[in-house]
Amino acid sequence: MEFLHAMVRIRDVDASLRFYCDGLGLREVRRKESEAGRFTLIFLAAADDIARAGLADPAEGPLPAGLPMIELTYNWDPEEYGGGRNFGHIAFRVADIYALCARLQGLGYGICRPPRDGRMAFVRSPDAISIELLQRGEALAPAEPWASMANTGTW
Repeated sequence: MEFLHAMVRIRDVDASLRFYCDGLGLREVRRKESEAGRFTLIFLAAADDIARAGLADPAEGPLPAGLPMIELTYNWDPEEYGGGRNFGHIAFRVADIYALCARLQGLGYGICRPPRDGRMAFVRSPDAISIELLQRGEALAPAEPWASMANTGTW
């Protein structure tokens, strides 16, 4: 068995790509549109995973086995998806949790569980999917504004 992808239903392609690509730094590796099925599938992968797989241009050629991805599913006909928390969460290991949280804040996204410990944070996507961020390697030393920042909302 091998892991292929996790699927998240989205309501707004542009808002979701802004969050996952501009905010988290993922890259689009494939897109499939189905006129008959009235949906668009957008596959995203982390830059480090793309590099480890040796993909110069992930949009060209076959994707290697074992490339972990997120599948964003956009159904063309409007549909309500509830709170999103029932999905659980998606986790990413990151190079600098403070820098990534600052970038997400700069784009207008709230940090639900700040990285007070220099190790873990949670944010939510535009579709209320919880995203866990984990510091690669050892935890960073506690630093402001994160160390004293309170939790907001749910994750």
